[in-house]
Amino acid sequence: MTGPLQGGAIGSALYRALWRWHFFAGLICAPIVILLSVTGAIYLFKDEINDRLHRDLRIVAPQTTERLAPSALVAKALEAHPGTLKGYAPPAAPDRPAEVKIVGTDGLKDVVYVDPYDGRVLGSLWDGSSAGSPTMYVVRKLHSLEYVGWFAERIVEGVAGWMVLMTASGIYLWWPRGQKGGVVTVRGRPGKRMFWRDLHAVTGIFVSIFIVFLAMTGLPWSGYWGKQFYSAAYAVGMGMPDGYWDKYPVSTVPLKDTIDRAPWIVENQPTPLSKTASGVPAKLDDVVRTVDGLGMEPGYAIVIPTKPDGVFTASVYPDDITKERVVHLDQYTGKPLFDMQLKDLGLFGRLAEWGVSIHMGQAFGLANQLVLLAALVAMVGLTMSGVVMWWKRRPAGSLGAPRLPAGTTVPKGLIVIAIAGGLFFPMVGISMLAFAAIEAAAFGARRLRTA
Repeated sequence: MTGPLQGGAIGSALYRALWRWHFFAGLICAPIVILLSVTGAIYLFKDEINDRLHRDLRIVAPQTTERLAPSALVAKALEAHPGTLKGYAPPAAPDRPAEVKIVGTDGLKDVVYVDPYDGRVLGSLWDGSSAGSPTMYVVRKLHSLEYVGWFAERIVEGVAGWMVLMTASGIYLWWPRGQKGGVVTVRGRPGKRMFWRDLHAVTGIFVSIFIVFLAMTGLPWSGYWGKQFYSAAYAVGMGMPDGYWDKYPVSTVPLKDTIDRAPWIVENQPTPLSKTASGVPAKLDDVVRTVDGLGMEPGYAIVIPTKPDGVFTASVYPDDITKERVVHLDQYTGKPLFDMQLKDLGLFGRLAEWGVSIHMGQAFGLANQLVLLAALVAMVGLTMSGVVMWWKRRPAGSLGAPRLPAGTTVPKGLIVIAIAGGLFFPMVGISMLAFAAIEAAAFGARRLRTA
């Protein structure tokens, strides 16, 4: 009987070790997961929310008359809102206004909305960049915790990695092992501990694929993991192709600091410079005509050069990700210098762009939004049910964390999982080391008390 007993003990030790790992990770990550889920669910519908909040600015009555020239619309905007022109976005549809970005004398950038048919200035908003409004700008910053600084961003990166590992450990803990109830159905009634256990397990198994997808497609934006993935994709020739910048002088300004929203795979690439730094700048009307002639998808925006060697940059990130595009044009000749589309990227670059688009609810329209909304609501329910389950099972005056069987060592399987997970998700690895140090200190303290 020694062999089977030993095998059972090893299985029990691994189960309880993963349970303890899952418990602490879930409890610590719960507030961040709820914040990410709620803000992500709101941001999925940013365009709809912006249209509802600012309908008087974002919607115009379609007319049969010809639209005014871009230069005329910009003149109307500058007349109502004096300052320096920074950008121009032609109407994205017959019922949409032109958007003119202006930096005022106060140094703030505002978007002035102009009716393209009669030049009437509809009003202005503080520039919320790709979020489209100040309200959605706040939601986006909360989603990434950028308000708190780089350290908080690393925490979000760590939480994303932990979500993947918690999903894997949760599936291991859920695995039936002969259990008949609580596998795909919920037993008991609300208020009972079994009900919350089953609700947590069943919700987790159904939403697991979405948790992993959202975590992995969000990681490319992260400060450390994203940079390493970009470097790896470039190194194997599957990211940003070589040779794009060989023909042009480039600035030290990355594309992400030039346009509102750069495709992730090129956001850190330098912005090109015009071939000369003197002459008469091309007229905006001609630049718009050139961009339209290139077949740029409606909804694009143009950044106006502010330095003698700067370039016009037209970019669009539409719902149809295959029409994503960035075009740089010489400031003086108005001719294209650089034209990048999704098809020009390597395999990893294209996959990353598709993942980001689906993550943001764009790629497949309303269906994409609704499916992700359901997944995010389920993630909030999953987190809350885990917290309630813990609260109901914990002994009074105790944390109630699962304990390892007495006399057992850390299972080798857990060590292998920890090393692999820590190497793939470095922020997770750092947190694992911190947790291991705390566990070792607590174990030493217990040994001293019982000595």
